[in-house]
Amino acid sequence: MADSYTILDGKKIANEIKDEIASEVKSIVSVGGKMPHLAAILVGDDGASQTYVNNKIKACTRVGFEYTLLNFPATISETKLISEIERINNDDDIDGLIVQLPLPAHISSAKVTECIRPEKDVDGFTNLNYGRITSKNPGLMPATPYGILELLKRYNIEIKGRHCVMVGNSRTVGAPMSIIMSYHEYATVTVCHIHTQKLEEFTRQADILIVATGKPGLIKGDMVKDGVVVVDVGITRIETEENERGYYLKGDIEFDEVSPKASYITPVPGGVGPMTIASLLLNTLKASKKRASHSA
Repeated sequence: MADSYTILDGKKIANEIKDEIASEVKSIVSVGGKMPHLAAILVGDDGASQTYVNNKIKACTRVGFEYTLLNFPATISETKLISEIERINNDDDIDGLIVQLPLPAHISSAKVTECIRPEKDVDGFTNLNYGRITSKNPGLMPATPYGILELLKRYNIEIKGRHCVMVGNSRTVGAPMSIIMSYHEYATVTVCHIHTQKLEEFTRQADILIVATGKPGLIKGDMVKDGVVVVDVGITRIETEENERGYYLKGDIEFDEVSPKASYITPVPGGVGPMTIASLLLNTLKASKKRASHSA
């Protein structure tokens, strides 16, 4: 059993990244360069979505980005929403665009995502950016996998040649993460999901275990080996009467059971979430610099 573990403090690392971005933006603007500009579209009044967007706006303010928030009613038509996206696509002042998901049932998230120009797709979800993950010169990478990779690297965790087990195969996290770890970082990767039979036989082999299933407490202490690096992407709101808020947040890992065996582990919250927002900022800065170089 590992003697102690180190917390992979996403909040701390995200703050360091924001400071670095703010410094670079200040330098760009000081010589007459363009301030990066991020636009966000929020449809409806879902409380969680509003919180996520507000956190992104706060992050923009901190690093010196310009931002535009477009809030539409849940009744907006798909055609109207796409026309608004096209307007932003054609606005040369806006460098990045995010459409906060989920969208109302009458709007196709896939169709809307594909309407975003790849060079402004700072979430990294368009098919072109997604496909470019497998190239040696990727475009704007999906934000959460990008953030996880940055977190591991900033803690100097060795990836090359190690066995990474990815539990979860979603298009937003699991699938792109497995490609990045294998193709770019030269890890040996096994992809599992909640339907994998005898899941514990795979998770016990992991040097690096990344779990993104949305199933709280899926990974127990007896499902990992000593010294494992654990990244918990899951975050589920659990109702309770034991605190004033009436709920608590739980990850896909049983933290109290797994942490004594881990060498590194992310907390929930405060692990992957802040890194996702930091990655959006990094992607926006990258998009802005690329657009500036093309227009020079």
